[in-house]
Parts: sequence; C-alpha cells; structure tokens
Amino acid sequence: MGFARYAIYVTPPAGAFAERGAAWLGWDSAAGQPAPAPEVSGLPAPVHEITDSPRRYGLHATIVAPFRLAKGQTEATLLDRLARFCAATRPVTLDALAIATMGRFLALVPRGDTKALDALAAEAVQAFDAVRAPLDDAEFARRRKASLTPEQESNLIRWGYPHVMSEFHFHITLTGKRPEPELTAIRRVISRHLMPVAPTPFPIDALSLMGEDSQGRFHLVRRQSFGARGAIGNDA
Repeated sequence: MGFARYAIYVTPPAGAFAERGAAWLGWDSAAGQPAPAPEVSGLPAPVHEITDSPRRYGLHATIVAPFRLAKGQTEATLLDRLARFCAATRPVTLDALAIATMGRFLALVPRGDTKALDALAAEAVQAFDAVRAPLDDAEFARRRKASLTPEQESNLIRWGYPHVMSEFHFHITLTGKRPEPELTAIRRVISRHLMPVAPTPFPIDALSLMGEDSQGRFHLVRRQSFGARGAIGNDA
C-alpha cells in the first residue's frame, strides 16, 4: 500500500486497551479496518458521531505529526531511521492516564512528571525532520486556521507543526469537538468503557510508524520497541 503521508505515534500494544480504544473510535489502525462499535449507554449522541473527527487516526498520541516524505526519501529509509532512533531510546513510564477536557474535546493525558516524555518527543521531532518534506502553501494555510501563538508559529515554520518542543502536550484524543453540556456524560461513559483497562502505570516503550491511505485513514506500518532493532506489531 502506498501512503500519502507518514507519522510517528505512540500506540498501545495488542490487548484490552487497544481493543476497546479501537472500538470506541471505530477504527483499528493495527488491523487496518473499521472496528465494531462498543455497546455503551448514556451517550448524548451516537458514538460514531462523537468520534467522527479522531476516527481516521486510530487510538494514538502524536509524537511526529503527519508529514510527506522529502525528495529522495522512501518508506525503507524511514523505517531504518525509526529502528536506529528506537534502538538508542530508553522507555518512559507515566504514572497513569486521566481523562481531560481540552477545549471542546476529551482526551487522555498523563498524570505525574512528563519531563522524560517531553524530551523524548523533542528528540524524535529533530531526528525525523530530515525525512520530512517542507510544508506547501496549502499545508501552512490549514495549520494557520487555528490562532497560533508566536511560539507555535515559529514551530510551524521550523518543524512543520505548531505543537512541538515547549508547546508539546501528550494526549490521546477520544472525541471530536462537542457542545460543552455533552462532555460530562461522555466522560462518564469513557470512564466505564475504557479506563478500567488503561494500563497503570502507563509505559511508553515503542514508537509506531503510521501511514495515511487515500481515504485519510492511518494504518500501522511498524511498531518499533525501544532498545532493540526488532519490530513488534504489524508490518503493512
């Protein structure tokens, strides 16, 4: 499968958290196919409406935002860079994940100290910058539709994405933007459906190379463990 763009994400290993997260969002990026909706009650709208925006990405946290390959770069060279980066990277363990409101959507965010995670993310952005094609005018315009701070604008120009370096905040998006009165009910359902299987503590011991298909859906290409060149998960 040829991919238009690639990204580096944190994705969960196979297991209950990955399965329930895929079902909640309606897309299993590891299998590369839709996931059956969960049987949940108490939502203010159908789950497929609530999760429409984040569905195509699957259950993930962004480390290196989606990018086009630079001239002369291939998926093979990208995989080699991923293997070398992960071989030299130490695992990070978060105390836990918690549900948080971010503007008008809900996400899972870390509890506890994130200094090591923030440093890992910054190193990854720098390590993969050489394989990233510069943004074109349309991509700049799309990113600037949101009001950017001066620091975010600087990041956009230098790194191709505004929410990196000091502006990075690890999060796993669970909903699209919803009316504020709905968020409390949605949070309760997520607490029942997903949080009982969320690992505590939450280890980050691998990075996933993701590819975007022609429909805008992201697929797992390889999940690469830290401290070893061997991959875990799928090769697409």
